[in-house]
Amino acid sequence: MDRNEVLLVGRLSAAVEEHPLPSGDTVTKWRIIVRRRRHRRGAALTDSIPCVTFSPEVAAVVRDLKPRDYVEVTGAFRCRVFGPSAAKIWRYEVEVSAVRPYEAEAAEPDDPTDKPGGGELAALIPRQVAYLAATA
Repeated sequence: MDRNEVLLVGRLSAAVEEHPLPSGDTVTKWRIIVRRRRHRRGAALTDSIPCVTFSPEVAAVVRDLKPRDYVEVTGAFRCRVFGPSAAKIWRYEVEVSAVRPYEAEAAEPDDPTDKPGGGELAALIPRQVAYLAATA
């Protein structure tokens, strides 16, 4: 069975942008900064992940947030293709279906298990996944 589910917890990188479409809908765009685990040399790496929504309810929540506020989004990973046939541009983004502000105290502990409420964050830390297919 195929599944396309994304859960991100990170910081809003900048102000939200809204773009009206010819259909009359409005697409709301923003980026979330998500920290990776510490790099071997001690530097923290981050990913800046583009997010979009066509939902007015989700857009209203995101519009009320300020840059650097923590947010939790749920949605699906999408690949969109733009441009003329001779010069296609491929964009990957998360199409968000739900969003909520995230408590900053629980979002950045040094050790996710040593503070109250850290258990929820510990569940969000990525774990290494074993290979699914056996090698011959």
